[in-house]
Amino acid sequence: MKAIQVKEAHHLFVAELEVPAIQHPSEVLVKVKRAGICGSDMHIYHGTNPLATYPRILGHEIAGEVVQVGEDVEGLQAGDHVVVEPIRYCGTCYACRKGRPNVCKELSVFGVHEDGGMREQFVLPARQLHKVNSDLPWEEVVLAEPYSIGAQAVWRGNVESGDFVFIHGCGPIGVCILKMAKLAGATVMMSDLKQERLAFAKENGADYVVSPLEEDVLTKLLDVTNGEGANVVIDAVCLPQTVEQSIDMASVAGTIVILGFDQRPSHIPQLPVTKKELTIVGSRLQTNQFAKVVQLLNEGKLKEQGLITHRFTIEQAQEAFTFVENNPDTVRKALIEFS
Repeated sequence: MKAIQVKEAHHLFVAELEVPAIQHPSEVLVKVKRAGICGSDMHIYHGTNPLATYPRILGHEIAGEVVQVGEDVEGLQAGDHVVVEPIRYCGTCYACRKGRPNVCKELSVFGVHEDGGMREQFVLPARQLHKVNSDLPWEEVVLAEPYSIGAQAVWRGNVESGDFVFIHGCGPIGVCILKMAKLAGATVMMSDLKQERLAFAKENGADYVVSPLEEDVLTKLLDVTNGEGANVVIDAVCLPQTVEQSIDMASVAGTIVILGFDQRPSHIPQLPVTKKELTIVGSRLQTNQFAKVVQLLNEGKLKEQGLITHRFTIEQAQEAFTFVENNPDTVRKALIEFS
C-alpha cells in the first residue's frame, strides 16, 4: 500500500508498505478516504515539531471506511464510515484520572508520536474510531478532528448562550472555534490581518470582524460591548502580543483560552488578572469532544461551507505540501483524497 512518509525534515515521499493486519481483538482495520493537511503536519515536514521522530507517516485528520473488525469489537462493522480520534493515553495518570487524557503523561498522537493516517489502510483500537452517518460526504466528516479542537477551546472557555466571545485569528482553527461558539449561542468578534479571512469568517457566522491594520482592536471591542469587553477571549494566533492584549480585552470575571505553543514569553501584569479575577487556561487537542462533534455532523449542524479549498491525490503528496507551504494566504484546508 501507499503511504505519505517524512523520512527526515524536508524529505517527503510516497512509500510502499505492507498492508497492516489486526493484531488484537479490540482493533479495527480502516481504508482511508480523506486526510486533511494540518499545520502540525507541515511542522513535521519542516522539522520544527519537537515531538515527532522520523521516519513518520503523517496525518491525524482522517476519515475512512471499516474493512475488518477484531472479534471483541462492538458497534462497528465492515462498511461503516468512521473518523479518527487521534490520541492514545494510559488511563491511569493524574490527567487521565481527572478526565483529561488529552494531556496524559504518556500521550501519543496519531501522526505525530506514532505513524498516522496518510496511508491507504491503518489499524487502530476501536475506541479511537467514531462512526458517522454513511450518507455524509467525506469532505464534511474529515473535518471532525479540527472541529473537536474548536469544541475543546469553547469548552475550556465555558462559553454559554449570551456570552460575547473574541477570537484572535480567522484561520482554519479560528473558524472551527467560531462555528462551535455560535452553536453554543455566543456573539462572536474575530480579528485577522487578512481581509479574505475576515470576509470568510463573516460568511461563516462571525457577528463582527476587525483588522488590526485598520482599527484599534481593543477600542472597537469596547465600543461594541459598551465598555464591558469579551467574556471569553480565545487566542488562536498565540503570539506574545496577542496573549498580552487578551488581558485588556477580557471582561471582569472573564476567561482567556490559549491554544498555541509559542515558547517566547508574554509580559502580563498581575493587577488586571487579580482585579478582574480572570481565568487563564490552555487548550490542547481535545477530550470528550468527538461524540458532540459527530452528533453535530450527523444532524447537519456543522458544515464546511468553503473551509476546504484544495484537493490532491496521494501521488501528488509532494505537490500538495509544497503548495500549502508556498500559498498560506490561499489555502484554508487542503485534503489528500484516497481512492
